[in-house]
Amino acid sequence: MSELKEYITQEQENGAIFISQDVIATIAAVAASEVEGVCALAGSQGGEFSDRFSKKSIAKGIRLSQNDNDEICVECSLIAQYGYSVLDLAKNVQEGVHAAIESMTGLKVASVDVNVSGINMKK
Repeated sequence: MSELKEYITQEQENGAIFISQDVIATIAAVAASEVEGVCALAGSQGGEFSDRFSKKSIAKGIRLSQNDNDEICVECSLIAQYGYSVLDLAKNVQEGVHAAIESMTGLKVASVDVNVSGINMKK
């Protein structure tokens, strides 16, 4: 498996389409963040207010790679909200990220690995 290049290229009959890996990571980050029980993506907490909501930091906690078949492999690191089933939350993140990337980019997603790296105790 290799890290993604800066752009993923899709050949079409009328020419090529180039999709930035930042676009794919942002799609994954937003999809993961929308799952009920996800407090934050790991790596996106703390820092300056402006840093937390910049385009660069929204995809922190998302790592992308490509397998030998040029399928996308996603790794999401997140903080769960206390009181939610970690297993159910992780499954929902996998389904949401997978569906969002495939429907918005047309790229095939091979896997979505979810690392729950913490629990937020605040209610």
